[in-house]
Amino acid sequence: MYYLAQLSSEGKFTLIEFPDAPGAAVYAEPDEDVIEVAREAIDAWLIARLQHGDAPARPAADARTMAGDVLSVRIEAQLAVRLQLRWARQDAGVSQSQLAQMVGVSRQQISLLESPDANLTLRTLERVASALGLAVEISLVPPQQVPA
Repeated sequence: MYYLAQLSSEGKFTLIEFPDAPGAAVYAEPDEDVIEVAREAIDAWLIARLQHGDAPARPAADARTMAGDVLSVRIEAQLAVRLQLRWARQDAGVSQSQLAQMVGVSRQQISLLESPDANLTLRTLERVASALGLAVEISLVPPQQVPA
C-alpha cells in the first residue's frame, strides 16, 4: 500500500505533503533522506488516526494530477493490514461487535486487530477476512518496486 506525497522546496527544506492525509505534512532538512522522513510522517499520521478510532482516508491521489515532484511512499505492512481490516469492516457495514460474533471472538480482540499495537497472526487475519467475505493475498516484492 502506498500514499502519494507531494514535494516542494521551501528555502533549503523540502516540504512533504500528503493529499490523502489532511494535516500530514513535514519538512525534510537538506541532509535528511526525504523518503524516510515521508515514511515516518505518514506512518505516524495513520497510527494516530487508528489509535483515536478513526478510519483514515484511503490512498486515492493520482500522481498525474499532482503538481511538482511526487513520491510514492510505501506503508509498513502491519499498518497496511490494519487499515485494510478497518476499511473492509466498514465497507461491510458491521461493527466490531458484529464482526466478533461472526468470527467467534470477543469485541476486544477485533479492536486489537485494528490497533497498531497488537500482534496479528495470519490465521486470525484469514478468519476475519473470511467472515467479511474476503480472502487474504500476500505478495513479497522487491523494496524498490512502486505501483504504476
